[in-house]
Amino acid sequence: MTDLHNKEEDFAHASLHKAPPPFKPTYAEAKDAAPPFKAPHDKTEDWDSWDMRVSPHDEAILRARSLKSAAPPPPTRALPADSAERKTYPMAAGLLDYFPDALAEVAHISFLGNQKHNPGEPLHWARGKSMDHADCVIRHLTERGTCDAEGVRHSAQLAWRALALLQQELEDELLLPPPRGTVYG
Repeated sequence: MTDLHNKEEDFAHASLHKAPPPFKPTYAEAKDAAPPFKAPHDKTEDWDSWDMRVSPHDEAILRARSLKSAAPPPPTRALPADSAERKTYPMAAGLLDYFPDALAEVAHISFLGNQKHNPGEPLHWARGKSMDHADCVIRHLTERGTCDAEGVRHSAQLAWRALALLQQELEDELLLPPPRGTVYG
C-alpha cells in the first residue's frame, strides 16, 4: 500500500509538471487506487493512448490551489473587485467610445478567423491553432496601411494578435481562467 501511495504522489507530481509518469501502473493497480487514477473503461484499452495532459485552465487552477498562503484567491478576471478601483478601467468610455470602428474591425477578424480555423462551428477562439502572436504582430505591422489578398486590413489583424498576446500574458500572470469564448484544441 505504501509503495502504491508513493507511486500516486509521483504520478500526480509528474502530471502537474507535464512530465511522463515515472511508472506505468498495471490495470489492477489503477483499478484499486484512489484518484488521480481511473481505470480504463475497457480492459483492452491501451494505456499508451491514455491522455494525461492537463489543460491550461486546469493547470492554472492547480497552480492557484498549490499556493499555500493566506493570499486571497486569484481573480476570475483582470478587473478589480473593488468598485472604486474598477472605475479606473472605463471599458465603455475609455475603450468602446474611443475606438468603435477599430474594435468592429477586430471583431470581424475574430469572425474571419473562426471561418478559417473552425469552419461550421460557433464563434470561438481555438487556442493551439496559430500561437505565434508576437511574430504575427510584427509581420502585420510591416504591412500596416494595406490589405491582404482577401481584402482584410493588416492593421486589424495586428490589433487582434496584440490583444491575443496581452490576454495570454494577463492570464499567465494573474492565474486567470480562459475567457468563455476560448476552446483548447
